[in-house]
Amino acid sequence: MTQDSNQPHPNEDTQASQEAPTTEQAGQDPAAQNTAPEGAEDQGPDLTTELATQLAERDDQLIRLAAEMENLRKRHATELTNASKFAIESFAEALLPVADSLTMALSVPDQSLEGLRNGVELTLKQLQQAFEKGRLVAIDPVGEKFDPNRHQAISMVDGKASNPPVASGHVVQVMQKGYLIGERVLRPALVAVAS
Repeated sequence: MTQDSNQPHPNEDTQASQEAPTTEQAGQDPAAQNTAPEGAEDQGPDLTTELATQLAERDDQLIRLAAEMENLRKRHATELTNASKFAIESFAEALLPVADSLTMALSVPDQSLEGLRNGVELTLKQLQQAFEKGRLVAIDPVGEKFDPNRHQAISMVDGKASNPPVASGHVVQVMQKGYLIGERVLRPALVAVAS
């Protein structure tokens, strides 16, 4: 019996299947065998180089970011220092005309009482304008309820005896005005309170 040369010999199939180990025999996971790209062994050094380059870039970015944050902190500290040094500058500029007016009033010889009074009134207006620019507000609480946060009581008086009568616990008289800067009390008003 002659065999056709195109047909494989039955022993050859058996021999080929015995020579090629299955994935189970090799102890490998079939999914792991499918995911490995061709030539992965060749990319090992290239992949390491690429990762090292990315790591170096990240380190450089981190160093630059840290330096930028330090510069911002220093700039902010300098701005705060300058702000505290020169915060009064605009208020001082607003007070200069007041000082000039007072100097001129004292330099005029033989001034009449009426002229002196008019000069003092104008100077007081200049001072009030300077206070407004500096957000300095007077506390003049006559007739208001006593507020220990803004007022300092120095005496108690009969509120019914005052003209007009003042209710108990309210300010009858202001001996010295208080002042606020914004909402902060610079100086409380010195007051007499109705008993």
